[in-house]
Amino acid sequence: MSRRADASQCGGVVVEFESDDVRDARAKKAKSIPGSALIYLKGPKFLIYVSGALSMWGDRMWHFAISVFLIELYGRNLLLTAVFGLVVAGSVLLLGALIGDWVDRNPRNKVAHASLFIQNISVTVCSIVLMLVFSYKQRIEQIWDGWLTVVCYTVVIILADVANLASTALTIAIQRDWIVVITGYNRGHLAGMNATMRRIDQVTNILAPLAVGQVMTLASNVVGCGFILGWNLVSLIVEFFFLSRVYRIVPALSVKPPAVEVDQVYLQRMERRHSVEENVEQPQPLTEGNCHASLHLKEITNLPLCFRKFRWLVSTCKDGWRAYYRQPVFLAGMGLAFLYTTVLGFDCITTGYAYTQGISGSLLSLLMGVSAITGLMGTVMFTRLRKTYGLVNTGIISSCLHLGCLLLCVCSVFAPGSPMDLSLLMPYITFNSSVEFGGMASQRQKHTNPLRGGSNQPLLPDRSSIHWTNNTVLFDNVPSGTAPESYISIILLFLGVITARIGLWSFDLTVTQLLQENICESERGVVNGVQSSMNYLMDLLHFIMVISAPQPQHFGILVIISVLFITTGHTMYFLYAHKAKKKHRLDT
Repeated sequence: MSRRADASQCGGVVVEFESDDVRDARAKKAKSIPGSALIYLKGPKFLIYVSGALSMWGDRMWHFAISVFLIELYGRNLLLTAVFGLVVAGSVLLLGALIGDWVDRNPRNKVAHASLFIQNISVTVCSIVLMLVFSYKQRIEQIWDGWLTVVCYTVVIILADVANLASTALTIAIQRDWIVVITGYNRGHLAGMNATMRRIDQVTNILAPLAVGQVMTLASNVVGCGFILGWNLVSLIVEFFFLSRVYRIVPALSVKPPAVEVDQVYLQRMERRHSVEENVEQPQPLTEGNCHASLHLKEITNLPLCFRKFRWLVSTCKDGWRAYYRQPVFLAGMGLAFLYTTVLGFDCITTGYAYTQGISGSLLSLLMGVSAITGLMGTVMFTRLRKTYGLVNTGIISSCLHLGCLLLCVCSVFAPGSPMDLSLLMPYITFNSSVEFGGMASQRQKHTNPLRGGSNQPLLPDRSSIHWTNNTVLFDNVPSGTAPESYISIILLFLGVITARIGLWSFDLTVTQLLQENICESERGVVNGVQSSMNYLMDLLHFIMVISAPQPQHFGILVIISVLFITTGHTMYFLYAHKAKKKHRLDT
């Protein structure tokens, strides 16, 4: 008879006593909680998160620091930074397909380790070169009539570009391939890992530049280089160990289809090419035409090795772009790339414009923090929408939210306080005409906050009046008492930019997972490499836009052009969603 029954029979108060079995089970469960936490900490997901956080933190620090270093080296001028940006964008644009093909053709552990080693060693060597240049700049400028300085600049840009290419390869390998395999192709787990990696990226994008910026400000550029150098060496060891452990505990990562197992379209194309070559090589009656064809084929086969390598590289790039084009998610990927052609983000262009409109550096820093929070909200919204409405519908909802918020930016162009002046886009007008419209121009100048009193002040003035912090420019000597007539325009602009990040990051995660789910494993690297090339290409276009219209009075036109590009991108996604739903209905 139980103790509960005894107590009830005696008429006393019922008091429940735990039996030894219940107490042991509860103690075992309490012990299993730390055990499960320990299992998670040793599991592949956590190791990927930590490795990704270290990699992203190092990348963000380096991308911020190298821009500042190049500006300081070249006499506080933006030329070297612009050259570096063009080299980085151009190299990924040209080599993206080759990088992806290399990722596809090699074992996963070798790709990850090689990319990690090349990236960190390039940054380390570049940091050493920068430390030497900063320490002995005057002596270096006197050697070879200053040409040694040019050599140092070239070495720094090349090493930084190599590090960026290796970082691109590592991102494709880990975030586009490893994660898919680790989750066991489970869509829910894949969405969770993608969202978590994006949250880590959002946080490091804010904190990492601030950290290295404080070191450079409180100490010196040399100490900043040493800090980055030490970080990369430690990060190299930790990431190498973590990635190696993930590769060992997830056996599926060691199973990879060989490079020859590509899809049927590629196989048929290669078979046709080989059949044509074999037909040409078959003995035929000697005629003048056959002789010329034989001589041409002999010339091709007798080409030097370097030329044959070049032909192979060109052919690989061509095949990569063709593979990207024939993907079922081609329109979705193109739509994402079009979103890169925009000035509606927290980069130096938008923040530079904000300073011309009287926004302080402290307020901009606060707005950047708020934008990071809305970006994190976008990652949370993505996981919930995907679970409720499915992946394709999540993209549609995110697109509509993104476009709806950007309408506020369009309204800011025509709102009170906007400095937009369409007359500045007209060709040069004679002096008499300028005098005639002088009154109108003076009225327009009331809406601007010129940094040096000129109505045509560029968005990015001379480097001598700028401090750089985390994609933000902080100007010195901004004249006080020159606030715009109204802050309605700038308020609408940043309200639209900040709220649009919710839909933007949800849409980005949607397209990312669509690429992961719909690209066959043998082409996952090359297609994502081409996607990176497209992203850099569209990003270059937005810099060309700013170069073409650099004045604050032109910014409203840049906003409208940006919204048109973004609308085009989302329209491409809508077309993809329509085709995907139609195909799904036909299949069912």
